[in-house]
Amino acid sequence: MNINKLNVNYDYKTIDIITLGRAGIDLNANEINRPMEETMSFTKSVGGSPANIAVSCKKLGLNTAFLGRVSDDQHGRYIKNYFEKLGIITEAVVTDKSGSSSALAFTEIKGPGDAGFILYRSNVADLNLCPEDVPEELIRKSRILLISGTALAKSPSREAVFTALDYARKHDTFIAFDLDYRDYTWSSLEETAVYYTLVAEKSDLIIGTREEFDVLEYRFGQEERTDDQTAKRWLEWKPSMVLIKRGKSGSKLYCENGEIIEGAVFPVTALKTMGAGDSFAGGFFYGLLKGKALSEAIKLGAGAAAIVVTKNSCSEAMPTINEIEEFIASYKSK
Repeated sequence: MNINKLNVNYDYKTIDIITLGRAGIDLNANEINRPMEETMSFTKSVGGSPANIAVSCKKLGLNTAFLGRVSDDQHGRYIKNYFEKLGIITEAVVTDKSGSSSALAFTEIKGPGDAGFILYRSNVADLNLCPEDVPEELIRKSRILLISGTALAKSPSREAVFTALDYARKHDTFIAFDLDYRDYTWSSLEETAVYYTLVAEKSDLIIGTREEFDVLEYRFGQEERTDDQTAKRWLEWKPSMVLIKRGKSGSKLYCENGEIIEGAVFPVTALKTMGAGDSFAGGFFYGLLKGKALSEAIKLGAGAAAIVVTKNSCSEAMPTINEIEEFIASYKSK
């Protein structure tokens, strides 16, 4: 099972996880129960799924690095400074000099569970990541490489992804592929499915929602498929684990040895859903890297997600391991 490589004691693998992809700016509404057109104040924080996962992993105590490009302006400097203050390794954070911008996401919360956002993502720095930006030594020293599917949407970023994949396979780094599908970034479902498939076939773990797996499998036809069918298809290739998320319905982890693990669920009154998947991933990776049982790793992810959806932020809301464990213990006692 490919997960076993995480348990091998490589002296040179001093970094727990490196995440590759986008880092942008979230502007979260300070005013609740109000549509965005009436909202007058916002609080800035770092956003973008790979960046959120890096923040989550670092807050959980993992030695974490980020790989990506940021804009050569105040927003880009804010992102890099935020990472550095947290202790995230930024030697692979490249400042893009082409005049690009950082993605901006304005959020609104109109009521419990009724949240939305407007995203500005034109000429963004993260999609200018180049193959020469990818440091082989940093990936060699990392135990997990997390690839974000959004990084495959345009060149030269997609070529940078495949460069990172080659280094990871060369140095026995565990490859996790977060499908992270954002339709506004892609030209077509056909294009998405092709590049998603090329990465999925080289990964040790594929993680995504049911809808994201449907995009991955678009080229196989549009008939409705079950989680069991999806897992069987991909476990016949290189991946040793397939993790399918279904939001408030929980998750299901399929392993190449035939084991199927139902994820824990902690129902809460959600303020918004943004950031839930990223916090889930952070908790799950923490469990994997600390050698915990897979069922326990998923439980930590579910607990982290339940905490984040009750707060009006993503990166700032990422919990520590003590907060997750206290939440789970308190939830059980109730």
